[in-house]
Amino acid sequence: MSLDQVRTIADAVLYEGYLLYPYRASSHKNRSRWQFGVLGPPHAAAASFGEEPGMETQCLLAPGDGPAAVTVHLRFLQLQVREVRSIGEDGIEVPVDQLTVDGASVMSWDEAVEQEVVLAALPLDEPADSVYEVAGGEESEPVTDARGTVVGRIVRRRLPLAVRIRTHAVMDDGYVRLTVGVTNEHPEPADTKDSAIRASLIGAHLLLSAHDAEFVSLLEPPAEAAAAAGRCRQHRCWPVLAGPRGTTDTLLGAPIILYDYPEVAEQSPGALFDSTEIDEILTLRVMTMTEEEKAEARATDPRAREIIDRCDGMSPAELQQLHGLLRDPHAPQPSAPVGPPGDVRDVEPAAFDTAGAPWWDPAADASVRPETDAVVIDGVRVAKGSLVRVHPSRRADAQDLFFAGQVARVTAVLADVDGGTHIALVLVDDPASDLHDWYGRYFYFAPDELTPLSVEESAPYREENRS
Repeated sequence: MSLDQVRTIADAVLYEGYLLYPYRASSHKNRSRWQFGVLGPPHAAAASFGEEPGMETQCLLAPGDGPAAVTVHLRFLQLQVREVRSIGEDGIEVPVDQLTVDGASVMSWDEAVEQEVVLAALPLDEPADSVYEVAGGEESEPVTDARGTVVGRIVRRRLPLAVRIRTHAVMDDGYVRLTVGVTNEHPEPADTKDSAIRASLIGAHLLLSAHDAEFVSLLEPPAEAAAAAGRCRQHRCWPVLAGPRGTTDTLLGAPIILYDYPEVAEQSPGALFDSTEIDEILTLRVMTMTEEEKAEARATDPRAREIIDRCDGMSPAELQQLHGLLRDPHAPQPSAPVGPPGDVRDVEPAAFDTAGAPWWDPAADASVRPETDAVVIDGVRVAKGSLVRVHPSRRADAQDLFFAGQVARVTAVLADVDGGTHIALVLVDDPASDLHDWYGRYFYFAPDELTPLSVEESAPYREENRS
């Protein structure tokens, strides 16, 4: 299959942390970037806070009829220092943090260059162990003003990198357990934080393509593969099935834990470099930035400029689309269309039944009626209006200490999408219980945390006896 769809997911992983809101070089947040998948130089000093140099993943394959093989794609970012230099009247170049030319700013910044190492069709019955060189380099470009006068220079520098990739496979219960290890082999010492990250592989992850074999899900393996799947070990890299749902020829080994067949949300219009955040929140935050802050963000990085321009140009309809969809967790999950590298978080199928009611609305399921539903506790039917004594046991909330032994009135019996039962209640001795009930601010407990009151125990708490 084509890797194009998988690359959109991989790019979201690759650029996670490349820029952090508010996307400005002056922001303290953007001085601590590159959160995931960093393989640091092996000779980094402790003071450099360099990351561990290696990662390793193990996956399972069901071999086919022919000679099984796998193609390994190692993808990562190589840091590139962008240094801005000002040229004075004497012609001497001086490094500066920022150079303003005709009202527009150019800033010094750490960029990144995408790199990919491909090991094609490695036979599974032969181990591989090779070191690959990634070239460094230096380029420069002049900065000119409106009259064409050269007033500065942008110099970009990259350190050369070396990376070792190892593969070996063993049979396990009729399956092939494949190990893929990646190690940063940079030979030079790194004494500072800056020197360590410049010699690192950033956002490192793997794309594996199987030939005459099929990958087996480690999250939901078939029963006959469960034992072998349980023996797979991961170190800073977690493999999941990738590509169109149901295919088994592609695997993504990511530095963050994903589910099988992750997808880019079709509602996500583009990358925000923070897939643990919500597009709508970040977009609204960008819209609150001042014009001066936006100008600095645009000068910080071309990718930041794209974010600012996209958010500024977003129509009300596009913004409304970011507000989210109602999704049915039990419905079949079709593959999303290939789109730009955006947010990987929450792609699930959308969600309405044939009557148009959302899955969580009681109107979508006539069997769900929180106002009248009941649950049996210790042989006693508990429903709205029942009195129970609370015995918190499932949480470590200090507030539970105050609830222990208290009498409460049940306001509803609810079921979650996983089939669990939750009982909403208010404390009868709480002076604000009527307000809580009116606002719908309830406390929720599991059935095994409650004991129904007997008729005799209930009598003092009945409203007619409390007036």
